[in-house]
Amino acid sequence: MRTGFAFGLALLAMLLTGTARAEMKLSGAFVADAACPATQAIKSGKNPGDISTSAGQSYDLLAGNKDAPTHYLIRVPGADPERRWVKVSCGHVSGGSASTGPATPAPADQGKPAASGKPEYVFALSWQPAFCETKPGKTECKTQTTRGFDATHFTLHGLWPQPNGNFYCQVAAADKAIDNPAHWQDLPPVELDANTRSELDQVMPGTASDLDRHEWIKHGTCYGKNQQDYFSDALRLMRAVNASPVRDLFAKNVGKQLTSNQIRSAFDSAFGTGAGERVRVSCLVDPSDGRRLIGELTLGLTGPIGPNSTVGELMQAAAPTNNAGCPKGVIDSVGFQ
Repeated sequence: MRTGFAFGLALLAMLLTGTARAEMKLSGAFVADAACPATQAIKSGKNPGDISTSAGQSYDLLAGNKDAPTHYLIRVPGADPERRWVKVSCGHVSGGSASTGPATPAPADQGKPAASGKPEYVFALSWQPAFCETKPGKTECKTQTTRGFDATHFTLHGLWPQPNGNFYCQVAAADKAIDNPAHWQDLPPVELDANTRSELDQVMPGTASDLDRHEWIKHGTCYGKNQQDYFSDALRLMRAVNASPVRDLFAKNVGKQLTSNQIRSAFDSAFGTGAGERVRVSCLVDPSDGRRLIGELTLGLTGPIGPNSTVGELMQAAAPTNNAGCPKGVIDSVGFQ
């Protein structure tokens, strides 16, 4: 009897030890390339609240399910519980440590030492019609029109100081705690002059859902400048991209498919040979019909950003990324398909 009990304890200890080894602690961020289920459990697929990732959104990376993970454990703010599992194919890892298993290489590759230097910022541009296919309930998506700016131009997601994880600098704990989409309206308002506010509302449609408040709290507070200068710098970069052949390529191919190579080549034409190597393309999946849509471009930038800096110089100074991201996708048109 005593032998059987001892054997049972040993077996239990072995199982517990095996479980601990199976979950590999990781660090950095998981950046979703698509809207994917974020489940409480891998095998059962249990998903309280029917939580999904948002394409282009960055999440704290906590662990992998094994040495060569098939799933990552991430923290999803506002979910209950917050710790959720997602398939590694849903996105990429940025910064920190991650397994060299099947996970897709990330813009973190940009952070490795290179002759042209580490990126100091990631500049994120959205293609709003694609974003709205996954978020039709957003105010800015309900009001989209074919004549609107965001029907034919890139929109601003954010300007993110690096390295990844450089978030919430000197932000009050209470504000950090409510920084999730359901409570962005409760964050402190962003104070800008009238002209900057007018341009930002056009170029960042998400201001209708208080995206500007979130971007300032999470990223802008680490930028080293005030709110006016932070958003003015981001808008200056946006003007340059929207005045370039890259924007023309997207506008002329609405409803058609583009490859990441075509997009990177357009950046080379617009901002100098090699600029395209600093671009990563992210796609999302239209939940209504399964189409793969190009949803976001992220650019690596290095150097002081100001009135005299150019997008080409900033991109050329950053290290290239070895991964172009999503190989190809549709340039979505305004309206829900």
